[in-house]
Parts: sequence; structure tokens; C-alpha cells
Amino acid sequence: MLVAVIALLGSAFTSPALASSTREHGVRHKPAATVNRASALSHAPHATAVHRADARAQGDGLGTNFNGVSSLDSQVTNFGLTFEPPDQGLCVGNGFVVEMVNSAFRVYDKHGTTLAGPTNVNAPFHDDFAAFTSDPRCHYDPATNTWYAVVLFINDPGTESRLDIAFNTSGDPTTDWSVFRIDTTRADAPASFGCPCFGDQPKLGIDGSNLYITTDEFSILGPQFNGVQIYAISKSDLVHHRSEVHFVHYKDLTIADNPALAVQPALTLGEAPAEFFLSSLDFNGTGDNRVAVWALTHVDRVSAGGTPLLSSMIVTTEAYAIPPQARQKGSTSKLDSGDDRMQQTQFINGEIWGELDTAIVPADDATTHAGAAWFRIQPQLGDSRLKGATVTGQGYVASKGHDVIYPAVQADGQGRAAIVFTLTGPHMFPAAAYAVLDQGESSFGDPVVAAEGSGPYVAKPQRWGDYSWAVLDPNSDSVWMATEYMPPKESQTTNGRRPWGTRVIQVELQ
Repeated sequence: MLVAVIALLGSAFTSPALASSTREHGVRHKPAATVNRASALSHAPHATAVHRADARAQGDGLGTNFNGVSSLDSQVTNFGLTFEPPDQGLCVGNGFVVEMVNSAFRVYDKHGTTLAGPTNVNAPFHDDFAAFTSDPRCHYDPATNTWYAVVLFINDPGTESRLDIAFNTSGDPTTDWSVFRIDTTRADAPASFGCPCFGDQPKLGIDGSNLYITTDEFSILGPQFNGVQIYAISKSDLVHHRSEVHFVHYKDLTIADNPALAVQPALTLGEAPAEFFLSSLDFNGTGDNRVAVWALTHVDRVSAGGTPLLSSMIVTTEAYAIPPQARQKGSTSKLDSGDDRMQQTQFINGEIWGELDTAIVPADDATTHAGAAWFRIQPQLGDSRLKGATVTGQGYVASKGHDVIYPAVQADGQGRAAIVFTLTGPHMFPAAAYAVLDQGESSFGDPVVAAEGSGPYVAKPQRWGDYSWAVLDPNSDSVWMATEYMPPKESQTTNGRRPWGTRVIQVELQ
């Protein structure tokens, strides 16, 4: 399929005045799965205590650590409106750190000094600052010295939707971005789909050939969920600003006799025989112990107008279930911990890494909490299809008396990894935290608090996170990570509504 590129010029850092706007509400989301917490809690796995004699000291390896884009940034760049949750976008490379959230972004240097922004997140996508967008993600590709970003767009009448894909080939994210748009309205879909539709939570993956975006398709006006859509988009066509861009659309995917949900494309580092994806399989909200592995082979066909081959299989894993809502100090209000869909996925050195939220009974604890389940899977191909998949590592990140919510993991290909999340509990305000898997170990160490929360989050409803993000530094043995937490008062909204913040941290893996 061929679609024309829309390449627009203009400053990416012009901020709107604090004035009235036709946008009357914040970012809207459709729930992608029925949350059956009562049933899920009865299926919560139990974590076992792990004693590591050589565990690194608490905080060892923590480098750059700074307050990121906040609800105040979103308020002052969005006509005084406030949104929740942030939906974490983070990308790092060429000396820059870019953070995009709902609905603002900044560009920093690697010491956390702001180089540009804050500005409205719609700026690099060349959308009107009052237009409805949501769920930003971004990535820096060192192979092409290009920054990529994606966001979903719905027009004001609610009759059309699209994916906006911004890209900057200069290597400097403070300069102008170009934009490629894909219509996701599905006007030609069967009537039962309830379209006009939109692609919720566009998820971003990349390899040497293509950009990969997956969405969960919903009706804009009704309750219909139509399954996962995968878009494979030629990097070469984007980078060379060609008048036509090749992409392939895989529609309405199913797995295990159900519509697929939240299929996460991998951030692929190094050589790979395919682009890989992971998804969880808890369709009924009662817990599961399986993960779906997907593979797209012959990915070089996209740029030539061909179609890669998509295959999938199911692998047995540790158990997981929808987590309970998270408790916090200073308030009886609980944070929304989401469900047990797959979060972030990475392919490196022959293995796929992924993680999700789960109900868990931590070691030495009798209470079910929110925790993280992680997976390390080695896929095998044959005849250009998945022929097998072996779980080479898995486990839980949990903390007695605390909730671990919205994890994101990155590995270095040498057996080391870091995972970021919000850590909260009845004796802790929502904090930014992480844990490290050292080389030769089979489990992550204890959570390390990178930034303590400043107070409870008492917005109604208590929407939180949606997702955190982690990415390997292309120029060092470190992982950059960002997650939501309660920031200092000076970073919160002026009216006290939805006063969230984000924290950006760098952790050395050595």
C-alpha cells in the first residue's frame, strides 16, 4: 500500500497562550479489557524470597536523575486544561533526552538541563494545539540518526481518526519535524465494527528495516473492540522523505480463539531474523500463565511494496493476573494499577524481553499487591515462521507492603537489565523506583527509590501511568527510564487538579 507523506515545516516549540479552547475534556481512553479484580486476586501468584549475596548496594549505578515533564507543563501548554495520566514517552540519543507525555514535551541534555520546551505535545505532529491527541511514544534510531514519534488523533466531531507519525532526520529534536499520517477511521469496515474507529494506545517498535506501530481498535462512538492492528512502515521511505511511503496493515488479529489485545512490538537492537512481538492472554480477567509470541519475517519486503509473513504461537509461562488497585500514604484513595496487558517489549541478542502488571503476594507478606511479572523468551524460526519459543528467564518484582505498578524493562544483551515502575504503599507516597538484574543472576534485586513522592495523589478518578518507558543508551552501558510519581509542589498544576509528575533516571548496567 502506498500513502503520500505530509511533510510540514514550522517551529516545534511554539507554545499556546493561556486562553480558552474548544477542547473541553482531557485525554479519553477506552478500556481494552474487562477488569475483574475480585476473580483476579484469587489467582494471584506468590513470590518467593530471593537472597543474593552479591547484590549491588542500594542506588549503586544510579546516574542522571531529574524531575521530568509534569502536570504543570501540560497545563501551561494546553490552555490551562489538565489531563491524566501522562502516558510516558521517552527517547534518548545523540546527546539529547526527549520526553513526550499527555500533553506536553521537553528536550533535555543528558544532565537534565532543558534545551527546549515545555510545549504542547501536538507541535512535532503539526496538529492544532487544541486538537485531541493521546498516547505519545518516541524513539531515536542511531542507524539513521532519526527521531520518531507517534500519537493517536481524533477529530473534534469524532468522525475521523488517524495515526500521526512524526520524524526528524537531522539528529537534533529541537529542529523541525516532518509528519506521515495513516487513516485509522476504517470507514470501509463491517457495520458490526461500529466505525468510525480509532487505534488506542499506539505502541512503537523498530528494527533495521521498518517502524512498527500496533493499536487496539475501538469504535469512537460505541463499545466495540475489534482487535489489534499492526502497521509496518518503511524506515527508508520516511528517512529519504519520499513522496510515497510503503506500509503494510495487518487487520483485526486473533490469538487463542480471541481478538488479540495489546500486542507489543519490540525495540530491536542489533541483527534480528524477524521483528518480534509479545502479548498476554488473560481474555476473561481471571488470570493466565501463557504469553503469545509473534514474528514478522521478510521485513525488507515492505520498502519494495511486498508483504512480510506474520506468524504466532503460545508459550507457557509463570502465572499472572490483574493487579489490585494500589494503596498510598496519606489517603484512602487508591491508584489505578491497570490490568495485565503486556507493557514494553525488546529484542536483543536472540531474546525477547517483556513485562506486565500482575497481582502478587510478595514474599513474607499475606496480602495481595500489585507487582511486575517479567519474561525472557528465545524464539526459534523455521521456514520463515515461528517454530518454537523457550522461556529462558522469568520472575516477579514485588515488595512486601508495597505496590509495584506500570513496569518497563530494558536489557543489555549480556544478561543485565533494569526495570522502572511506580512504587507506592500505605506508608509511602507514589515514588519513582527501579530494580536491576545483574549478570549471572536469575532475579531482579530489591526496588530502589530514585525519587520519593511528595504527597498522595487525590485526583478523581485516580488514573495513573498507563505505561512507563525504558530505553538503552545507544552510546553507553546504561538504561534511561521514566515513570510517573508525585513531584515537588512547584511542578504540580496551579489549581491542584491532577498534580502528577514524571521522573527521568539513568542507571548504569555494569
